[in-house]
Amino acid sequence: MPAESSGADTAGREYAQRLATLEGAWWRRLIPVQLPYSLHLKSMRLGRTLDVGCGIGRNLRNLPAGSLGVDHNPDSITIARSRGLNACTVAELGDRPADEAYGFDAVLLAHVLEHMGAPEADALLAGYLERLRPGGRVVFITPQEKGYTTDATHVRFVDLDGLRSTAERQGLAVERAYSFPLLRAAGRVFPYNEFVLVARKPLGVSASA
Repeated sequence: MPAESSGADTAGREYAQRLATLEGAWWRRLIPVQLPYSLHLKSMRLGRTLDVGCGIGRNLRNLPAGSLGVDHNPDSITIARSRGLNACTVAELGDRPADEAYGFDAVLLAHVLEHMGAPEADALLAGYLERLRPGGRVVFITPQEKGYTTDATHVRFVDLDGLRSTAERQGLAVERAYSFPLLRAAGRVFPYNEFVLVARKPLGVSASA
């Protein structure tokens, strides 16, 4: 298992530019490498989704109408908006009308939890669960071993057991946990293999407004 590290800054312009450069690589334009992941996300039929840590919008553009991306990096949000995506900074989210900022059908945290310690992850998740409707789903996605080593901003390796513990600490009911797109063993050599866990917020737990 990869060890924890000190990580690096994900809130600056350099990080946003790095994401854009990686996504715009020539071989990514020739080969539809994102297709399996976008189809996978669409197949979940998440409904109106709050994409937490949306970055420059890689997942946000595959989410249903009415979805919203939020990120602490203003430069990433600028790039996402330039692509016509509905995205805002964490600070701006507080200024959104209640009908836009609450009552989501799903919350997506894709490649977010590995950037922070467990206490910070719990606090982050608890805050956004208030914006999720009762019975709504939470989707967690984190990198497996090889993918974890590809980004200096990663500070904590979060496998399916770690995701399950995070969900259960928040009172979420775990519905499904699996490896995607390949079998679990591939994650040690294939950098794009991911842990995916889907959980559900109990009915009767109201979203704030």
